[in-house]
Amino acid sequence: MYSRLLTPPKNKSFFLFGPRGTGKTTWVRLTFPKAIYIDLLEAENFNKLLANPQRLGDFIPPGFTGFIIIDEVQRVPELLNEVHRLIEKDKFKFVLTGSNARKLRQKGYNLLAGRALTYYFHPLTAVELGGDFNLKQTLRYGSLPSVFHEENPKKYLQSYVKTYLEEEVYQEGLTRNLSAFARFLETASFSQGSILNVSEVAREASIERKVVENYFSILENLLIGYKLPVFSRRSKRRLVSKPKFYFFDTGIYNTLRPMGPLDNPEMIEGVALESLFLQNLRAINDNLELDYKLYYYRTAMGMEVDFVAYGKKGMYAFEVKRSDKLSASSLKGLRYFKAEYPETKCFLVYGGKKRFWRDGIEIVPVSQALVSLPKILS
Repeated sequence: MYSRLLTPPKNKSFFLFGPRGTGKTTWVRLTFPKAIYIDLLEAENFNKLLANPQRLGDFIPPGFTGFIIIDEVQRVPELLNEVHRLIEKDKFKFVLTGSNARKLRQKGYNLLAGRALTYYFHPLTAVELGGDFNLKQTLRYGSLPSVFHEENPKKYLQSYVKTYLEEEVYQEGLTRNLSAFARFLETASFSQGSILNVSEVAREASIERKVVENYFSILENLLIGYKLPVFSRRSKRRLVSKPKFYFFDTGIYNTLRPMGPLDNPEMIEGVALESLFLQNLRAINDNLELDYKLYYYRTAMGMEVDFVAYGKKGMYAFEVKRSDKLSASSLKGLRYFKAEYPETKCFLVYGGKKRFWRDGIEIVPVSQALVSLPKILS
């Protein structure tokens, strides 16, 4: 078990959302070893509480004052009314984990109206991996915890994707056409790190546009897909309006992305590196509660910056380059952005080994940048 950056509240209930396999269950059980643990993936617990959510009190002994963990709470969302009642009546504290926020949001279920905080769990960051962080391996297999002790990480990731198709998507009734959804996932992998064109994805996958829009919503609600909006505050330029799309983990992206003789490995590795940086940026921002809003920047004329973090602590712009050599155009987007927003701290993250400054822009090797993110953003 790697030490995680997330610090839980000591005396308040909270939700912990995150994709399957990110280590939520392991973390909550180790963090709260004396807690009552109720696993809704167990058929007996599921059937008992689905039939009558008020039986939740039967799991709690008299005089208990610790935390009560309900794992995969979205499987019985009606439980939240009872959780609410027990918080109000008996001052119980709950940890409510979930890998599918769709049900809870879709029908307006009771999200406890401020009586529980909300946290998000992510794949492991370079900071959390410490000496075990290996850039080449992480670009290929991602950083889900199980990848680091599986004999065959490729097989594990293939099984992970299949599990999501069967357990989350089909069994939850999110779609009845698994063949179309699997085709969509493969097609969507070509959109990784790109401005999202839903019509093009629909055409390539031979699926109706409205269905594809729904599929992207499913990915977001399952927390395995993420849309990055364009930064448009105080802009003097005409900007693009569509978001970029990313799968949450580089290993999942590589598993879904087909490779053939006509594919450019350098391009795919470049997208993976950009994805890995965002993966770490999102996790650091959420786990340390830094409260940045994350964006990308692109003008209609094509001037672009990969990531912008904007918040009360300041504004930061990051450009990610796979190459270990810098060309005249490498800093073009950052220079343009800094001219429009002089207060921005700008970083070029690249595949080289030296850390230096140029034109007010800090140029940092990728491994150093990933480890330094908490210090940069704090």
